[in-house]
Amino acid sequence: MNRFTFAAAAAVTLAGVTGGIAAAPAIFAQEAPQMPGIQDASRVTAGTYALDAGHTLVNWQVNHFGFNDYFGLFGNISGTMTMDPANIEAASFEIMVPIADVSVASAGLRDHLLRPGKDGGAPDFFGPQPGMAKFVSTSVTRTGNTTANVVGDLTMNGKTGPVAMAVEFVGAGANPMNKKETVGFHARAMIDRTQWGVNYGVPMVGKDVTMTISAAFEKQ
Repeated sequence: MNRFTFAAAAAVTLAGVTGGIAAAPAIFAQEAPQMPGIQDASRVTAGTYALDAGHTLVNWQVNHFGFNDYFGLFGNISGTMTMDPANIEAASFEIMVPIADVSVASAGLRDHLLRPGKDGGAPDFFGPQPGMAKFVSTSVTRTGNTTANVVGDLTMNGKTGPVAMAVEFVGAGANPMNKKETVGFHARAMIDRTQWGVNYGVPMVGKDVTMTISAAFEKQ
């Protein structure tokens, strides 16, 4: 029996076992798994939530010499959110970002970001002991079914100033790994870094820094 005859015989046998050729694909059919997180506000319950530090990141980008944008990340972020889905505008956030945990592709740039100032002077960027950047919300304004504007005070480099973020609710549900109620958001903000004393390279290195935030909060 050549290989073509054998293949045909195998197909006929399979068809007979499954009740016909039309039934054969059912052997391989699998039900698509449901995503644990869904953009459904009814899944959110009132209470206090803590940031999932392992899955929360702040991406920042700044223009470099007018040629292109450079990107970096902050991680190991901590914080809390208090929220009642029946009263979104009463929600509050407090977020802590460890500046020293900054990640960039260039080891030389990371060294520069955390380098002490020359001859005891002010550092070009953050210096070797930059501490925490802290954001505390002051108002939340609902702008749509899944969006809101969050305004708050950002403290960094010993200076405090206002920051506004456009926030989108992404999804809610039970985390399949730890079973905790989880709520996720994306947010976007832009700051003028010179307002926090980070003046190095301006205007050749842009003063406007765009931040994109991806945050997951777990019910406590």
